[in-house]
Amino acid sequence: MLANIHSAQVSGLRAELVQVEMDISRGLHSFSIVGLPDQAVEEAKDRISAAIKNSGWPSPQRGNRKIIVSLAPADLKKEGSGFDLAIALAYLLAAGEIKFPPAQRAFCGELGLDGELRPVRGTLLLVQKLAAGGCQEIYLPAANAKEAALVAGPKIYGVKNLRQLVNHLNPKPNEDPLAEKIEPLMAQPPTVIEYRPAHHLIDFADIKSQLTAKRGLEIAAAGAHNVAMAGPPGTGKTMLARAFTGILPPLALDEILEVTGIHSAAGVLTEDLITQPAFRAPHHTASYIALVGGGSTPKPGEITLAHRGILFLDEFPEFDKRVIESLRQPLEDRVVSISRSKGTMVFPADFVLVATMNYCPCGNKGLRQRECVCNHSALARYQRKLSGPIIDRIDLWLEVPQIDPEKLSPTAGAAAEEDSATIRARVVRARDIQAERFRRESKQIKLNSQMGVRELKHYAPLTKECLKLLNDSARRFELSARAYHRVIKLARTIADLAAADQIAETHLLEALQYRPKINP
Repeated sequence: MLANIHSAQVSGLRAELVQVEMDISRGLHSFSIVGLPDQAVEEAKDRISAAIKNSGWPSPQRGNRKIIVSLAPADLKKEGSGFDLAIALAYLLAAGEIKFPPAQRAFCGELGLDGELRPVRGTLLLVQKLAAGGCQEIYLPAANAKEAALVAGPKIYGVKNLRQLVNHLNPKPNEDPLAEKIEPLMAQPPTVIEYRPAHHLIDFADIKSQLTAKRGLEIAAAGAHNVAMAGPPGTGKTMLARAFTGILPPLALDEILEVTGIHSAAGVLTEDLITQPAFRAPHHTASYIALVGGGSTPKPGEITLAHRGILFLDEFPEFDKRVIESLRQPLEDRVVSISRSKGTMVFPADFVLVATMNYCPCGNKGLRQRECVCNHSALARYQRKLSGPIIDRIDLWLEVPQIDPEKLSPTAGAAAEEDSATIRARVVRARDIQAERFRRESKQIKLNSQMGVRELKHYAPLTKECLKLLNDSARRFELSARAYHRVIKLARTIADLAAADQIAETHLLEALQYRPKINP
């Protein structure tokens, strides 16, 4: 007998529909799975056989029957354990143990040997794809139900075990003495997004002095501009970077779905929903693949996991030069393209880069009481780790100098330090101004850093005085075309923080001072 069940899998950040076909015929016993299965799919035969037996039905391993499972399309590599539930139901249906109409129903989940369902990764992407394919009912492990119910349209059922699902699809209360003890399966209510307040360990009020750096980070947060901080060790660069998350507003609904889907597909989702911008801080020994993503079947790296959030690279020049140069494409295009022999995948990478660095390898440069011991060649090699194209793509270069000891006492300047909530309120107002500006023109962009050259002409026009100032400064500092346009974007953000309709010379001068002091 033949049975056909709908399922799906995640490849990279793309979900694919998969048909699970089961055929049982007479012959010497065999159980084969075809359709380019990986090892996890091949091992499903033993998991499914044990789960079916321990749930009260005859094991597929008994009797002389030839069992063939086909996972279509046959040319798509099948990976993971998410097909277990669909294969088990296809067997029970083909063997005549149960009866139910499988049309417009889909099943995903891993089976334990006792028939319990275990969660799978990429649930949000799977449900979005299945809903677009016309499925009206989707059955998933109970642990994935809340995430799946973010998608409007199909009914979502969170299943605890195989017996509970079969009792729902094919109820036989008079024949099954255990039916009354089985918990009925109910549809999962739509998930309501709750913005829980984020608890940040470091507040801007905890950081003494460094007013210039705080101002620069506020501008970076308002317009989603990339920022780098340079200074001696122990001056607060890492604290400023970690406090930066506290001045960012929560994610919008579409961003919550996007970011949650990415983290779920990567298998790093630690909560039901991600409502706050992600903060990714890979160590400087991280490999190229760990940062960019890759593998035989490309998977997202830290760049993509930081999408709509922050990528914090501490000790920036200590990263491998190949890793640093890999940031060129995502910093410019906000996507990262990974090509392999099996194909090319494009992952989203719209993040704010926050980088920190010392002035020299030994770290003493910039300290008043210590002398730098780096020779000229070591200093030149350290500075060469950051190429001109990378320096060009960073909008704000902030100095974080040594602080006088008198300013570090617990009571020093306590009333003068602004907390993160106050700064975040200004950031939110500036972002609202930008969103309204671009919404009037039905643009897909939301923030100033996302503007292209065409948008700059319309949304960030310069007066004759400002244009002359910018052109003179561009010649003096030898700004590239990219840096030239980034200065205008930065000035537009500074004007938005001041609630100014037009970019003024003061806004432009402040934007220019954040360019690197030496030409790359």
